[in-house]
Amino acid sequence: MTDNDLYVACIDLRGLGCLVVGAGPVGTEKVEGLLTSGAVVHVVAPEATNRIGELASSGVISWSRREYRAADLNGCMLVIAATSTPSVNEAVHADATRHSMLVNVADVPHLCNLMLPAIAREGPIAVAISTAGASPALAQRMKREAANMFGAAYAELATILEALRPWAKATLPTYADRKAFFDSIVDGDPDPITLLRTGQHKDLDDLIAGAREAALERAFRAAI
Repeated sequence: MTDNDLYVACIDLRGLGCLVVGAGPVGTEKVEGLLTSGAVVHVVAPEATNRIGELASSGVISWSRREYRAADLNGCMLVIAATSTPSVNEAVHADATRHSMLVNVADVPHLCNLMLPAIAREGPIAVAISTAGASPALAQRMKREAANMFGAAYAELATILEALRPWAKATLPTYADRKAFFDSIVDGDPDPITLLRTGQHKDLDDLIAGAREAALERAFRAAI
């Protein structure tokens, strides 16, 4: 795949069943990523890393210490195959495809309808990087660079903006009014990210207060 025509979406996996077939270092990495997203994880593998054993012993995941069976897909939303045996990975892909499931086969892009991006996380911010399977190493470099570019200040601003949403929804009558309000903060002068990075919280409060006043004035003028 030389062009990236993937449909990019964020999936809420909280409380949903996910299967990982294979429990070596790659499978362990996939399990950790699913747990970060709140998924209910079941691992199938005859052997596993110590980390998988620890997670299973503490009840964080379930682990079936045996070979994969097609029935393991029951109740799962997505499956990740991460074994060192191509025939097993191909069987997982074939079974998942028959059930119209999301499936990722680690390092085999043509057996995936789900690509797992490298993700830089900071508070409510998640920046996903995908090379459509062309180069996981490049995706990891881009993840590191994204983490440096969009760090704590962006996460803090996102939290502040989230706290303003109830006021905006209750006070500003239209989507256009609310969009203009938030745009005036995010693209404000002075720049809110610069203010947070330099600890100028009072100036940010003033920027937000000014945005509130301007939003209320626009709404009032539109109503008369």
